Amino acid sequence: MRYPQGGGLTAERQRFREELRLKAAERFARGEASSVIARDLRVSVRSVQRWRQMWDEGGLRALRSQGPASLPRLSEKQFAQLEAELAKGPAAHGWEDQRWSLSRVKTVIGRRFHLTYTIQGVRKLLVRNGWSCQVPARRAIERGDDVVRVGQGGGVVRGRLAAARGAWLVFEGEAGFSMTPPHARTWSQRGRTPVVRVRRRVSIAALTCYKPGHRSRLIYRPRRDDGRRDGRKSFSWRDYRDLLIAAHQQLGGPIVLVWDNLNVHKAAGLREFAEARDWLTIYYLPPYAPDLNPVEGIWSLLWRGWLSNVAFHTPEHLVQTVRHGLRHIPYRSHLIDGCLTETGLTIRPA
Repeated sequence: MRYPQGGGLTAERQRFREELRLKAAERFARGEASSVIARDLRVSVRSVQRWRQMWDEGGLRALRSQGPASLPRLSEKQFAQLEAELAKGPAAHGWEDQRWSLSRVKTVIGRRFHLTYTIQGVRKLLVRNGWSCQVPARRAIERGDDVVRVGQGGGVVRGRLAAARGAWLVFEGEAGFSMTPPHARTWSQRGRTPVVRVRRRVSIAALTCYKPGHRSRLIYRPRRDDGRRDGRKSFSWRDYRDLLIAAHQQLGGPIVLVWDNLNVHKAAGLREFAEARDWLTIYYLPPYAPDLNPVEGIWSLLWRGWLSNVAFHTPEHLVQTVRHGLRHIPYRSHLIDGCLTETGLTIRPA
């Protein structure tokens, strides 16, 4: 790729191209054909012909690299200072929202270093130093960074506890999959509200199970909406109890369970069940921290893989597709391990 940093070759690529030209010059002196040199050096014949012409006119000096076309206006030290200013956020510089635009970065450069940049110059400066335009991730205001650090540290400690006891570290999460179309506007006669018929949904509760020296496991249970008005559409504490019992039988060892602060997870019946089982220890994730739960990665694999671009025509088709994806993931333990890696948590054996 010729322009990997948004303008010109990098210093490494300049040296690489110079070495190619010097190798070609040695073969020019031996009288080899341009097509043979191009094939051996894996470049175009037109490039070899241009190098030959430069060599004929100026020798080896004409083939050596001339260095960068121009030096950057901001030094590495100054760009580090610019990054520190950008890390403070737009609000610290007088803007109301949290969006960094090229024009705003240009303004900060002018205020801080008294230099004038064009918009394209700012873009090339940022891209050259590893920045890119991205869609920001959303995070709840109630969740503080200090809570997240405590949660991550606690996760590592719990991982050591699970390893020391010879237990499985198990994360739990649930999600719902439905055939309900997204809300949108449609044309209809005035005074007649259009009706969109929706289908039932299926809920899945899943456990990702980790233990040093063992293959990661995925255990799940589906629950379909029975369609009754008085029927429960989500998992009850008894459903979670049965799932934990089945997981204990399949794993064959004690379990250290980590899940979120859902009301059902703190039900009195479930607490009594956990207190009466010496093989079960329960911890809770920090509030508003779904990115610390590896099960969220399992749902992402389903939505981006087996469920993407599928028009479900019956509820059975939806259930069958969800089951098809969940049956394949347990055979690919590296996917389950990747979901844990994405959270930033680690399990270290004692």
